[in-house]
Amino acid sequence: MSITERINKKLTEALAPSVLDVVDESMKHKGHGGWREGGETHFHVTVVSDAFEGKSRVDRQRMVYDLLSEEMAERVHALALTTKTPAEM
Repeated sequence: MSITERINKKLTEALAPSVLDVVDESMKHKGHGGWREGGETHFHVTVVSDAFEGKSRVDRQRMVYDLLSEEMAERVHALALTTKTPAEM
């Protein structure tokens, strides 16, 4: 399973998002730190979920980073996050 598929699966199972957009932006970072042949090193992830209700931006991002800790340790170098509740859309 690719890193993109793993990110989608983990976030879907844990957060039941109404919106989940996982974009591999690795090619934008070719030649920069952390980049690897084959991509899947730099991502922008947008998650809209009721699970974020009442949580600060930092707490929301911590939730996502905790869920993706294996991917971060394995291959992902950079993870840009947009985390919102449905009411914030």
